[in-house]
Amino acid sequence: MTTARRRPPIAVVAVAAVAVAFFALPLIGLLQRASWSTFGHDLNTSQSREALRLSLVCSLSATALSILFGMPLAWVLARIAFPGRALVRGLVLLPLVLPPVVGGVALLSAFSNNGLLIKPLNQFLAQHTDWHIQLTFTTAGAVLAETFVALPFFVITVEAALRTMDRRYEDVAATLGADRWTVFRRVTLPAILPSVIAGSVLAWARALGEFGATITFAGNIIGRTQTLPLAVYLALEGNPDVAIALSLVLLGVSLIVIVSLRDRWLERS
Repeated sequence: MTTARRRPPIAVVAVAAVAVAFFALPLIGLLQRASWSTFGHDLNTSQSREALRLSLVCSLSATALSILFGMPLAWVLARIAFPGRALVRGLVLLPLVLPPVVGGVALLSAFSNNGLLIKPLNQFLAQHTDWHIQLTFTTAGAVLAETFVALPFFVITVEAALRTMDRRYEDVAATLGADRWTVFRRVTLPAILPSVIAGSVLAWARALGEFGATITFAGNIIGRTQTLPLAVYLALEGNPDVAIALSLVLLGVSLIVIVSLRDRWLERS
């Protein structure tokens, strides 16, 4: 009886094996189609190097902005009860389920030259200065699009850590005379640091792989907005070997992120 209970159900194992094959076969096919003899050359083209450089610049900038705005946002959502908090959380997490192209269209509605925010700002600047704000089809626009899709990953990770941490340590530090900033810096932040790192890495990986919102809002301009995913899309039409090589780079980065988070951070948080 004990042995029968411990034996895994064959049907369940079979279905799980099919599910694993569903994920593994496309990756195996990608590895099989790769031109390994020219792999280094494919990654060393000027367009590939420029796309890699721009991807690192944009994704790291988006990660920095996610931390800058996401940390206080996560703290507010986790620690302050206010009317409409569920709605605010829903708005923050909406990009997690929103189609990226729709996100790009929404960004155009707000941050294009005729958008809800930029148009009146440019009208004001035209009256008082010589400045003009242009986000669409710029590197800054690519950073904005990547931040839009990456920020929720940081917020949801850090908010969960703030909600589950033992707040008695903060209370003790406060009773000993520490101000709020000292409590956060010396007590709260070290306690949630694994989740902060996990959220940052997740945000970076999401920004690195962003495609839909970037191409819709910032375009696909070599040297300005063409990140790795956009370079893959363009290379598929004329040079599939380069597209596969760049895809393998993104695949490798994604796999490393997932394995690292699972083994080093998610189990600790």
